[in-house]
Amino acid sequence: MNGKNFRMPARRLATVATATALAAGPAVLAGAGSAHATGDQGRASAVVLRTGLDVSLLNKTVNVPLAVSLNEVQAPRSAEKTALTAELNGVNNGRAFSVLNAEVASAKANVTATRAEASTRLAHAKLHVPGLPLLSVVELGAVTSEAVCEAGKTPIARSNVLGDVTVLGKKVTLSAGGPTEVKVPGVGEVRLDLSKRETTSRTAAATALELTVSVNPLKLNVAEVEGTLTLAKATCEAPAAPAAAAPSETPADNVKPQGAPAEAGLAETGGNSLTPYIAGGAIALLVAGGGATAVARRGRN
Repeated sequence: MNGKNFRMPARRLATVATATALAAGPAVLAGAGSAHATGDQGRASAVVLRTGLDVSLLNKTVNVPLAVSLNEVQAPRSAEKTALTAELNGVNNGRAFSVLNAEVASAKANVTATRAEASTRLAHAKLHVPGLPLLSVVELGAVTSEAVCEAGKTPIARSNVLGDVTVLGKKVTLSAGGPTEVKVPGVGEVRLDLSKRETTSRTAAATALELTVSVNPLKLNVAEVEGTLTLAKATCEAPAAPAAAAPSETPADNVKPQGAPAEAGLAETGGNSLTPYIAGGAIALLVAGGGATAVARRGRN
């Protein structure tokens, strides 16, 4: 075996080992400290009026559902409409009848990366059900509701009923301590729940007024109306809080970049995160060089 031809591969092997050790260091560091934050998007919705009524007709043995809503929006949207009419087969000779009339009826919902919020406002409103075209189930001065959900913070739910409230022609005083019940002989009864608010760690819901209705008007071919009416409801769900990013490794301010003049050695500047890779490369050079020398000597012998 020729000694010269054997020594050349040994030197190449030492060079490749050193280059690989030095190249691996920056590659490992490049992946350190990277983080990806993901989270659920927030949600928000608002509605001025939502009905869930069951209407029984005089000349039929069937019930007709009345499920309508005014200004129901989901983020990011807003709506302003002051009147709502509906049609039911067999009611009012097939013509539309008024469900709600108001001077102001607005609903807004919005969501950003860190915040979800919704709000509703209703002012000077009159609410009707089928069979009572002239007598309002309820008349209101003003109602508002608001729900705010911010990432990492306690959600907020607010609702208010302002001004006078009249139920089936009777002026009533609402109490936050419990429901208010109004009974009118020959017409029916209405139960009002004031300012319902619910919150969890990430959600909020506020309803200004919820009515449970049971009336027997005996007009316009309507025998009985039962169900619920929800006024000024706002809900939200907070976006997920962003995950904290892991700290990334950065070289000290007093460490000079690679390729600095020879007089700025480790003893003067201090070691950095690449030091183990440089040391490993030097060791690889020494080992490879020593092995090459030993092989060369054997070749001479």
